[in-house]
Amino acid sequence: MHTSIEISTDYIPLGQFLKLANILESGGMVKAFLQEQGALVNGELEQRRGRKLYPGDIVEIEGAGSFLVTKKD
Repeated sequence: MHTSIEISTDYIPLGQFLKLANILESGGMVKAFLQEQGALVNGELEQRRGRKLYPGDIVEIEGAGSFLVTKKD
């Protein structure tokens, strides 16, 4: 089961998404986390903060869970 995270824009960078979902608190933490561990985006390892996430994308964070990007209507 995925936790839905709503965005109001067409896409959101991975770094901003991690802060929006309350997984990490600051940009510095995001940068270090992605360099060391990374996130799974649609099943593929991603370490770029600027990776664009679109509605329907699934982000998996070890220890935090699985998140579905959704668009606010």
